[in-house]
Amino acid sequence: MIKRKGSAVWSGGLKDGKGTVSTQSGVLNQSQYGFNTRFEDGAGTNPEELLAAAHAGCFTMALSAQLGEAGMTAQKLETTATVSLDKVDGGFAIPAVHLDLVATIPGADEQAFQEAARKAKEGCPVSKLFNANITLEAKLQT
Repeated sequence: MIKRKGSAVWSGGLKDGKGTVSTQSGVLNQSQYGFNTRFEDGAGTNPEELLAAAHAGCFTMALSAQLGEAGMTAQKLETTATVSLDKVDGGFAIPAVHLDLVATIPGADEQAFQEAARKAKEGCPVSKLFNANITLEAKLQT
């Protein structure tokens, strides 16, 4: 079993407080986040942005594996994940994630590509983590 760690430190109230997030690898090291970075356009990161990056990375790696099983190798895979944060019942929830993929795979079969993308969306560990509606738009460039 592989275990990875992330951490957060927070000081102050919800709207006037501020915090930092860090990762075990050090890629994020006391990166700033706060109310303004989550609900407005302040400088820093936020949990939803980090989840989106994690989902995009996980899905893209899973797709590479699925393409390999189908006999295809991508020249380039570009994925953008959009995490939706909505106010529900006095709180917040993440009801949906949308994956936008542009894949460059010379000579690829469209049907085999779409099947590989579907399997990657359903099979990547981060997709399995979300209790959300995950949609995918996959564009193939040959």
